[in-house]
Amino acid sequence: MTQNTPPKLITAAILVIGDEILSGRTKDKNIGYIAEYCTSIGIDVKEVRVVPDDEAEIVQAINALRHKFTYLFTTGGIGPTHDDITADCVAKAFGVTIDEDPRALAMMMERYKQEDLNAARRRMARIPAGADLIANPVSKAPGFKIGNVITMAGVPLVMQAMLDDISAKLETGVKMLSQTLEAGGLPEGIYGAALGDVAAANAEVSIGSYPSFKDGKFTNQIVIRGRSESAIAAAAKAVQDMVANLTADKNPL
Repeated sequence: MTQNTPPKLITAAILVIGDEILSGRTKDKNIGYIAEYCTSIGIDVKEVRVVPDDEAEIVQAINALRHKFTYLFTTGGIGPTHDDITADCVAKAFGVTIDEDPRALAMMMERYKQEDLNAARRRMARIPAGADLIANPVSKAPGFKIGNVITMAGVPLVMQAMLDDISAKLETGVKMLSQTLEAGGLPEGIYGAALGDVAAANAEVSIGSYPSFKDGKFTNQIVIRGRSESAIAAAAKAVQDMVANLTADKNPL
């Protein structure tokens, strides 16, 4: 990459599938994990959607997101029950057939005896035509990748194992770097306008303010994100100067 060549951006979306997520019965633990994992290897997660176990909505979301981003990660809906319809929806989105895959059955035979592979379990061996399998060392039933769509289980431990298997085969870009600064006890309302000026003057990075409530009081952190260490350092210096100046104004000698 030459000095004047901008870094290649690899983007992704996450599609979480399941009525149980939308009802609140199951608390999603996959979105944050996938986003952090992707950030660490140079893939920017740009969008997240949650859809019910409805074929039309799943197919529509798959087609919208796979055409918009480099990769689409889906979680949920590839188990053995009647409402596990993700694999069928992916096949429909790509316009391909779906059937039992001998490779998937062979993987599952590492865990199940032939007589234990009932109709419900065999559903997990149904793979869209042309897809590559994603290994599942936890429970053996595989995920799959077709085109730029990576279809994984909803169970966090299984999803994480699948993500480990597929990640080495994905194209990645320049990693996003970040630096976190304390706002010196200042409330956002005091530094909001000034921080906007700093952000405008440092357009090469992204600057965000994140309040939290701890020990009975609000505390604020300012996070700078970018792909250039020098740009982050320059923005951090500007933020530190801003905080120092505003703190001095608040507490004059």
